[in-house]
Amino acid sequence: MSEHYKFFENDLCEYYQCHKNIERINCMYCFCPLFNTKECVSKKKNDCENCTFPHKEENYSAMIDKLKKLYGGKGGSKKQG
Repeated sequence: MSEHYKFFENDLCEYYQCHKNIERINCMYCFCPLFNTKECVSKKKNDCENCTFPHKEENYSAMIDKLKKLYGGKGGSKKQG
């Protein structure tokens, strides 16, 4: 199965490139769903200016795990069947 669903980049967005210190930006979490939650990964809680965690392609599964933890989902990045 393809994993293209894990990454979306919108280089036509008026705010692109919102973070200058990351090569490819995953825009799927443009407005971070972890903001103002206990799962926020920013070193300065709720200060997103230098946080690139949700925008990195390799962090997709970790984001899904955190969202499931917040909202009561099961599993994680494991295949469900």
